[in-house]
Amino acid sequence: MENSPLLIGITGGIGSGKSLIGRIFNALGVPVYDSDARAKWLMANDPNIKSQLIELFGPDSFIEKGLNRAFIARKSFNNEKILARLNSIVHPEVGVDFTRWVALHHKSPVLLKESALIFETSSHADFDQVILVLSPFKLRIKRVLARDLYRSREDIEAIILRQRSATETSVMAQFIVNNDEKDLLLPQVLSIYKILIAQAD
Repeated sequence: MENSPLLIGITGGIGSGKSLIGRIFNALGVPVYDSDARAKWLMANDPNIKSQLIELFGPDSFIEKGLNRAFIARKSFNNEKILARLNSIVHPEVGVDFTRWVALHHKSPVLLKESALIFETSSHADFDQVILVLSPFKLRIKRVLARDLYRSREDIEAIILRQRSATETSVMAQFIVNNDEKDLLLPQVLSIYKILIAQAD
């Protein structure tokens, strides 16, 4: 497509702080698609997905407040068969949703998609470039414990160990942001932003 946006992936392991980096880019005027947030919204609101989740997990997958995330996380954790089925229900719909989103923002010079599993699913080939957010192991655990009250430390450690290591992913990313609460974030993001805008011109 002529004048199509530069499509950039932003990724990092659980608790790395990629959502924070995405918010900084968004504040700079770059549209950001949050895959995790959209997946949760679709799971809670799309009638087709909801019916499949109830079929897979039973009626307890939804409560009065909506999607029972803690229940679904508990049922799918360490159960590869159920997790694969859950992904087969949700991921294709997120893909369709993202395609619609790109079409809506086609006039923007740069679009950013935040996703945890860009390298794990080999979807980095779908992007022009990828930004990797790195953070120390202990800091990641601390952040997720504060954010996801339904997860235990052991669960978080198991998730981190399942994800690809920084050594593996660093060589595949075009940009790296160190979110270690020591290096300033804004100068790192601004530097990448300026490069991307220049490339998009």
